[in-house]
Amino acid sequence: ASALNLVAFVRYLSPFVIVAAFILLRISSDGKIKGDAAIALLSSSALAIGAIVISQTNSATDMNSYMFGSIMAISNDDLVLSIICSVIVIVMFVLFYNKIFAVTFDENFSKATGVKSGVYNTIIALLTALTIVVGMRIMGALLISSLIIFPALTSMRVFRSFRSVTICSAVVSCVSYIIGIAITYYADNFPAGASVVVANLGMFLIFSLLGFLLRKKTQ
Repeated sequence: ASALNLVAFVRYLSPFVIVAAFILLRISSDGKIKGDAAIALLSSSALAIGAIVISQTNSATDMNSYMFGSIMAISNDDLVLSIICSVIVIVMFVLFYNKIFAVTFDENFSKATGVKSGVYNTIIALLTALTIVVGMRIMGALLISSLIIFPALTSMRVFRSFRSVTICSAVVSCVSYIIGIAITYYADNFPAGASVVVANLGMFLIFSLLGFLLRKKTQ
């Protein structure tokens, strides 16, 4: 049964997430709607449509687990899928590291040097979509964006270089994830997604304090 649930999950969710990533990329590249506004527009619309569709089905669907995640929704097959997707993301990021750095740091300059920014923006969108698919089951639709936003913001409180922020973000993400899952496991009625976000918030506050102390020390 878990294998069937996994197949259905990947089959139906992945195309929608990938299409949404491309739509978001297209809207942002046009320049008429800024990135943050486009994300808010697309995410809120998708959540509203999803809630309406689920409410019209006859199945006993737990909306809370979809919105905030549930550790009970994770099976062995989900774990295998997460490992495979994580390996794909890491390999693609390492292979295209220099190009991704050029596009994210200064897209106009990368275009001037001959880098096909559209191609690498597409790769970034695919990697982001793949990350969302992996984390959706445990984080929930409402909190999945924090899985991408929090670690980078936390790392930038202390580090400044692209490589340092990337490595630190990965470490912060893993540590926060482990802490959040531990909280969910040992505490009753704690949503997994919310626990991970709270752990990320704690890391953000710690790094903010550490960054403040380091800046004060160098003055």
